[in-house]
Amino acid sequence: MTLTVNVSKRVLIADDSAFMRKLISEIISSHPSLEVVGTARNGQEAVEKVRLLKPDVMTLDIEMPILDGLGALQIIMKENPLPVVMLSSTTKEGAENTIRAMEYGAVDFITKPGGAISLNLRDSEKVIINKVVDASQIDMMKIFPRRALSTPAIASVMKKRLTPEPSRSTVTMTEGALTRSAVKKFMVIGTSTGGPRALQQVLVTLPENIGVPILIVQHMPAGFTKSLADRLDSLCSIKVKEAENGELIEKNTAYIAPGGKHMKVARVGVSYAIRLDDQDLPRMGHRPAVDVLLESVSEFPEIQFVTAIMTGMGSDGLRGMKLLKEQCKTYTIAESEDTAVVYGMPRAIQEAGLADASANVQDIGKLLTEQVKS
Repeated sequence: MTLTVNVSKRVLIADDSAFMRKLISEIISSHPSLEVVGTARNGQEAVEKVRLLKPDVMTLDIEMPILDGLGALQIIMKENPLPVVMLSSTTKEGAENTIRAMEYGAVDFITKPGGAISLNLRDSEKVIINKVVDASQIDMMKIFPRRALSTPAIASVMKKRLTPEPSRSTVTMTEGALTRSAVKKFMVIGTSTGGPRALQQVLVTLPENIGVPILIVQHMPAGFTKSLADRLDSLCSIKVKEAENGELIEKNTAYIAPGGKHMKVARVGVSYAIRLDDQDLPRMGHRPAVDVLLESVSEFPEIQFVTAIMTGMGSDGLRGMKLLKEQCKTYTIAESEDTAVVYGMPRAIQEAGLADASANVQDIGKLLTEQVKS
């Protein structure tokens, strides 16, 4: 008879507030598979505790004395890479720092709705536990082989309009590529956990004259998608912006669905416009949801779609992709298991037989461009 031993994931908590350290510790300790092995009061102490305790996962506040969370994160990712969930305020500065933390290697973030000391953090107890549990299962080796492609260095390369060739060994093609046609084409991208980093790697490879609009759903709460769009816009040759209700959709522009609102498309004469909806319920806990966007664009059979489903938990996008494939000419890329930080959403697409190609994240931009130009 074989006994199965459930080994708890060891968690380190870093926050400058004693109250927050106690509250977060109580929340995390309430889960049977999580064990709080230590706390840190500032960034420098967090770095030292990581070296000493070797935790499996940690929560890290951004605003801390001596060494802030961003500084600590960079040292930790250089010395002892581990899954880090950031704690962020919902201010504009907090959102910008959160996006930067994702670039540095953080895998997810938790908002502190009440500011630095959130007395109502227990309202987010389930979210905190789920994010820490999910983060503890992430293989950091899927993040850091890609790190060189996520630095500002690649942006300077792309500003010169240089596009890297895909590595053939990492791209699996099947039949069904779009044929050359005069009809309109749209690009649609859906992603979740690990998405900001993956989006950056893909979007910086798209040429300025890509010739189509790009509609993007990244699971993210309200207040953070604007900072993500602004950051990506500063790095990419194409224009990247947070989508606005009623605006006409233009080519060579990427529209990121705002947190808290589903993004849909409506026909306006011979053009198409963004429709934002904060009334429809979340899908699988998400608003915006990839399914909602895909279902919306499936109403336009005159458009050909080039789509990519990348890293993310769950199966958002599966239902919508089935409908889109049935209604419209569609070419779909699923991020490969080799590079997807969380192989949930792309796995669902792949296993349902809806993927025309499976590719590592560093090759997806090139493939999307090829399909758009075909």
